[in-house]
Amino acid sequence: MHKRSRGIGRVERIRIGIDTGGTFTDLACLDENGTWKRWKLPSTPEDPSRAIIDGLANLLPGVNPDRLEVVHGTTVGTNAFLERKGANTVLITTAGFEDILFIGRQARPRLYDFMVMRPPEIIPRQNILGIRERMDWKGSVLIPLTEEEIDRARGFCQDMGAESIAICLLHAYANAAHERALRDGLSDLGIPISLSSQVLPEFREYERLSTTLINAYLGPVVGGYVARLERLLPGARIFIQQSNGGCMSSRQVDEKAVSTLLSGPAAGVQAAWNLGVRLGLKRLITLDMGGTSTDVSLCAEGPIYTRDYTIEGYPVAITMLDIHTVGAGGGSIAWIDQGGLLKVGPESAGAEPGPACYGKGEDLTVTDANLFLGRLRPDHFLGGKMALYPERVGPRMATLGERMGLSPIDVAKGIIQLVNTNMVHAIRAVSLERGHDPRKFSLVCFGGAAGLHAAELAKELGIPRVVIPSMAGVFSAQGMAEADIVLDGSEAFLIRRAQGQYPLIADAMDRLCRKMMNDARRVGADTGPMTLEPFLDARYHGQSFEITVPFSRHWASNFAAIHSRLYGYHMPGVDIEVTALRTRVRIKKDTLPHAAPYPGNGTNAGLERPIARIGEVPIEFRDGQLPTPLIYRKDIGEAATFDGPALVVDDFTTILLPPGWTMTSIEGNLILEPVSSAKIRAKEEKRSSLP
Repeated sequence: MHKRSRGIGRVERIRIGIDTGGTFTDLACLDENGTWKRWKLPSTPEDPSRAIIDGLANLLPGVNPDRLEVVHGTTVGTNAFLERKGANTVLITTAGFEDILFIGRQARPRLYDFMVMRPPEIIPRQNILGIRERMDWKGSVLIPLTEEEIDRARGFCQDMGAESIAICLLHAYANAAHERALRDGLSDLGIPISLSSQVLPEFREYERLSTTLINAYLGPVVGGYVARLERLLPGARIFIQQSNGGCMSSRQVDEKAVSTLLSGPAAGVQAAWNLGVRLGLKRLITLDMGGTSTDVSLCAEGPIYTRDYTIEGYPVAITMLDIHTVGAGGGSIAWIDQGGLLKVGPESAGAEPGPACYGKGEDLTVTDANLFLGRLRPDHFLGGKMALYPERVGPRMATLGERMGLSPIDVAKGIIQLVNTNMVHAIRAVSLERGHDPRKFSLVCFGGAAGLHAAELAKELGIPRVVIPSMAGVFSAQGMAEADIVLDGSEAFLIRRAQGQYPLIADAMDRLCRKMMNDARRVGADTGPMTLEPFLDARYHGQSFEITVPFSRHWASNFAAIHSRLYGYHMPGVDIEVTALRTRVRIKKDTLPHAAPYPGNGTNAGLERPIARIGEVPIEFRDGQLPTPLIYRKDIGEAATFDGPALVVDDFTTILLPPGWTMTSIEGNLILEPVSSAKIRAKEEKRSSLP
C-alpha cells in the first residue's frame, strides 16, 4: 500500500487519476497491493460523471468513496465555453471601457481575409455595465466609487437575471479597493463574483478583462459539476487538475475555473517529463493522441509554460503548460471538400455516435481506417471489452473510394497519411518554428491512438527515438494520480532601473510568498512538504513584452542570459524594467511507485528469450501488405528487444512497429528506434562498457 494521504484524519486512501476526454474516460490508480490498475470506457458527454461512476465500479468494485483521493481532469469548462453554455454572466467595468471585450487588440486573425469571422461573443453587449469610478496606473483614486453606483450595479444584475458576475475595473491591479467594495456591496445577491484583482492582478486591460470574464462565465458550470461529483462520491477527497500541470483542491474550483481549460493534456505533459527524467531524457516532445484531438508540447530541460494561450480568439493570460492542440484524433472524420479533395478532421465523431466501427456512427474516421488496414484487431480492442464491427467499415470505405476514383485500401492509407500530416505540422509548430531541432528530441507518445502513428511521425521528422510509456493508454490519468498540488500567484510590480533594487523586489516577493502560503492553508492544500518558486517578469526599457526569469540575487544577469538565448543579443547598460512578480507554491504528494501494470513483466526478461507471439496478421503498410507478428504487451519482458514489423496489443492502446524499426522494453516502457540508430547506440554502449 502506498503511503497514507495527509490532512483528512488517518484514513488510508487510494489515489486515483480520472481523465474525462471527448471520446473516452480513463482511470488509473495504485491498489492496496501496490499494483497499478487502469480502466478505459466511452465518455458520457451528456453527464461526464456517469462514466466516472461506471469506471470506478469496474476498476475498484465495492470500494467505499471515503477511501478515495481523486484527481480529476475535466473538459466540462472547455466544452461549456466552446458551446457557449456558460452561466448568464454580467460584466461590470469602468464607464467608458465597456467595449474592451469587442475591440480587443484590433488584430485580425487573418490579415488579408476580408471575410474573416469574429469568434462568437462570450456575453452580449447588453450584459455589460460601466460604472462611474476611476483609478490611475499608480492606484490613486481619480473618481471615487459611490454607494449610488453600487446600488445601480445591484439593480442591473437583478434585472439581467445574472448567475455570475465579473468585475474588472481600470487599473485594479494597482488598487483593488473599488473592486472589493463592489464585491461587498453585491454579496447579498448570493451570486458568484470574480474580481480581476484576484484572477489576474496584472496590467494589460484586455487580457485581464477577458480572463476574468471567462473565469466568471465557467465558474458556476465547473463548480456545479464538481459539487455533483462530490455528492456522488461522499467522503472522497477530490482535486481538480489544472492547466499548469498541478492540481488544486475542489474548494478552489469556483474561483479558479479558468485554470481547468487544459487540465487533461497538462497532466500528460507533466507525467511525460517525470518519465523522461527517470529514463535520463531531458529533451522531449510529447504527443497525446486520443479520440477527439492530439495535444503536442515540447520540454527542453523542463516543461515550457505560457501566458499567451487563447481559446477561440479570447486570451487567457494565466500560467499554463504550452500545449498545441489539433483536431487529429482516432475519431476525426474523413470527408471530401468542394474541390473533391480528401480531408480529415477537425470534426470528431466523439463518443456518441463514435466511429462507424463502433456500431452507431455513419462517418468514416481514423479509427476505421486503422481497422481496415489491419492495424486494429476487433477481438483485442479495449482489452476485448468493447466490440468493433469491421463489416460496417468496408462498404463505406468503398463508397468513399468510388467518389474519389481510388481503391478502398488507398482511401484508408490516405486518411492515415492526412492525419499524420496534421500531427507533423503540430510537432513542427512547437519545435522547428520555435528554433528547436526535433532530431535532437525524443518523442513520448501516449493516448489510446498514439502508438499506431508514433513511428511514422518520428520517421517523417527525423526524431531518433520514440517512448511508449508503460501505461500509455491512460497516461494522462496516471499523471493526475501523480500530480502535486500547485498554486500560481502573481501581482503587478512596475519599477524601472530594477537592476539595483534587489532589496525592494525581495521585500515585495516575500509578501507575495506569504500570501500564497496563506491561500494554500485557506483551501486546505497545505498537506505535504511545501516549496516556493519565485519568478519575475522583466524587459529592457522600451520593449513591449516581458520574459519570465527565476528570482534570485543574480536575476539581472540571468535575464540577460535568457534574453540572449531567446533573441540572440542582450543590451548591457540599458535599464531593466520589472512588471510583475510571480510565485508558484508546490505541495508535494507522497511519491507513487513507477507504473508497471503487469506484475509478471520480467518473466521473459533478457535478449536471449523469445517473445511469445499470439499469431500473425496481414497489415497494410505504406509500401504494401506484410504478414506481421501479433504480440501481447504483457508478454514482453524487461530488456527484451525485437525488430519490426510487429503489432503490440495492450489493453487500452495498440503499438505498430513498422519494418526497419526495433523495439526495446525498459522498465515496462517501450523504446522504438530505427534499426540503424539502435545498432549505433548498442555499439556505443558496448564501447563505453569496455575497461
